[in-house]
Amino acid sequence: MFSVTEMRDFTIFSMTHLVTLLLFFIAYFLFIYYRKRLKPYQRQVKWTLFSILVVCEISHHLWLILINDWEVADLPIQLCSLSTFLAIFLFLKPNKKVFHLLFFIGTIPPILAMVTPDMVYQFPHFRFLKYFIHHSAIPIAVLYFILFEGYRVPRKAIFTSFLTLNMIAVPVFILNIFLDTNFFFLANPAETKTLLNFFGTGIMYYISLESAALVTFILTYLPMGRLMKRERKLESRQPL
Repeated sequence: MFSVTEMRDFTIFSMTHLVTLLLFFIAYFLFIYYRKRLKPYQRQVKWTLFSILVVCEISHHLWLILINDWEVADLPIQLCSLSTFLAIFLFLKPNKKVFHLLFFIGTIPPILAMVTPDMVYQFPHFRFLKYFIHHSAIPIAVLYFILFEGYRVPRKAIFTSFLTLNMIAVPVFILNIFLDTNFFFLANPAETKTLLNFFGTGIMYYISLESAALVTFILTYLPMGRLMKRERKLESRQPL
C-alpha cells in the first residue's frame, strides 16, 4: 500500500477509476440534497473537512520523506495545494475575497484533476487514496462554505479572481525557471496524460491555459449566478 514500486499500473477510465469518480459525484450531490439534515451537524462537517485537507497535505509530504523521495518539485505550490490552503484558512478565519478565489479554483479544477489524474498508482495504494480523497474534499469544502456559511460570489469576481490568479502565477513562473520545476504546470503539461496535453506547445500552450482558465471561471460562476438570482426573487416576494 505504501510501496514505491508496486501498484504502478493506474489506467485512466478503468473500472476502478470510473467507480471512484462515481462515488465522488454521489457524495457531492448527496451533500447538496441532505444539506438541511446536515445543518445540525455543521460543526462536525466543518472540522471533518478541515482535518481531511490537513491530513492529506501533510501525509503526502511525510510519505515522500519516509521513502527518501522528497524533492523541491514536491513543494505544495500546485493549484490544488493553493485551494487547500485557502480552504484551511477560511475554516479558521472568514474572508469573502479569499472565498472568491477558492470558489473559482477549487470547484472545477480538482474535478478535472480527478477525471484526468496525474497519477501512476492504482487502488488501494496510499497515493491513489490520498489523491482522490484530497481532490474530492476541495470542491465539497467549497460547497460547505456556500451551503452552510452563506458565502456568495458577485459577477465581478470572475475577472478580479482571474487577475489575482495571474498575479500569483507570475512569481510561480519565475520560480519554475530558477528551480527547474513545473508548479501550476506553467513550464509544460504533466508527465502523465491529462487535458493539458491537448493545449499545444510554446506560446499556444500559455494562450490555451489562459483561455481555459477564463472559460472555467465563467462556467463555474453560472450556477452561482442562478442561485443568487433565485434568492433575490424570493427576497422580493417576502412581505414587508
